[in-house]
Amino acid sequence: MEENIQAVSGLIDTLVEFSVQYGFQLLGALVVLLVGLKVASFAGRKVTGLCETKNIDVTLSRFIGNVVKIVLVVMVVIVTLGNFGISIAPFIALAGASAFGATLAIQGPLSNYGAGLSIILARPFVVGNTINVQGVSGVVHEITLAQTVLVGEDGEKISIPNKEVVGQVIVNSREKRVVQTKIQIGADQDVQKVADLIRDALAGVPGLEGDPAPLVGIHDFAYGGVVIGVRFWVLSDKYFATRYAVNNAIFDSLAKAGIALRAPDGTALALDSLSADDDTPGYREPIA
Repeated sequence: MEENIQAVSGLIDTLVEFSVQYGFQLLGALVVLLVGLKVASFAGRKVTGLCETKNIDVTLSRFIGNVVKIVLVVMVVIVTLGNFGISIAPFIALAGASAFGATLAIQGPLSNYGAGLSIILARPFVVGNTINVQGVSGVVHEITLAQTVLVGEDGEKISIPNKEVVGQVIVNSREKRVVQTKIQIGADQDVQKVADLIRDALAGVPGLEGDPAPLVGIHDFAYGGVVIGVRFWVLSDKYFATRYAVNNAIFDSLAKAGIALRAPDGTALALDSLSADDDTPGYREPIA
C-alpha cells in the first residue's frame, strides 16, 4: 500500500512539474491556434467581399479568399508547432513523400482539381451563365475545384466533373438560350402574311422583350412549299415553358387565319378545317 501511495505521489509531482514548466506554453499555443483560425476565416471572407466589390467574378473571388485563408491557416499551424518546440522539417519531407504516393492513387480527383483551377482562372463561363457541354445544358450554379454544378429548368442539379468540361466544346449563351423553330407552309400561301401573323403571335408572349429581338423569315425551300424559320431568345430557367407558349400562340394564330401547314406527304392541311371528330394524323385541338 505504501509503495502504491509513493507511486501515485510521484506521478502527481511529475504532472505538477510538467504543468508548471509547459502549462503556459501549451495554453499560449492553443490560444494562438484558435485566434489564428478565426483570423484566417475572417481574412478570407473580407478578401472575398473586397474582390466582389471590385466586380471580380464570384467564383474567382471565392477562390482568392480561400487561398488567403489556407495560407494563413498553414502559417498559424507552423507557429503553433514552433511554440511546442516541434521542428516542421520532418513534416515537410513526409508531406512531400506522401504527396508523391497520393498523386498516383488519386489521379482522378487531382485531374478534376487541376481542371477546376483552369476553369476558375481562364473563366470560359461564370456563375449565372447558361452552358451546354457534353450534351448537358443548364445554368451554372457553382464552380468548385472538383466539379461544376448546373441547375436545370425543373430545379434539378447536374454535377459535372471538371475534367469532363475542360478540353470540350462549350456553348455559353450567357443568361439566355436560343430557340429555333421551323414551320412548313404550301407554296400557294402568302409568306409575308404568315410571317406577320407569327410576329404578332410572338409579341403576345411575355418574356420575349428586349435584345435581341425575335427573327422571322424564310429559312429554306422545300418541294411544293416554303420553310419559315423562327428564332427567339428566352431566359434559361424558362426555356421550355416559353417555347411551348410560343408554339401554342403560333399554332392558334395560323389556325384562326386558315393557314395550311404542309403534311409529311406534301399535301396541305388547313388548320381551321380540323375538328375533334377529324381522324387526320397530327390533329391538335387549340388550347383555350
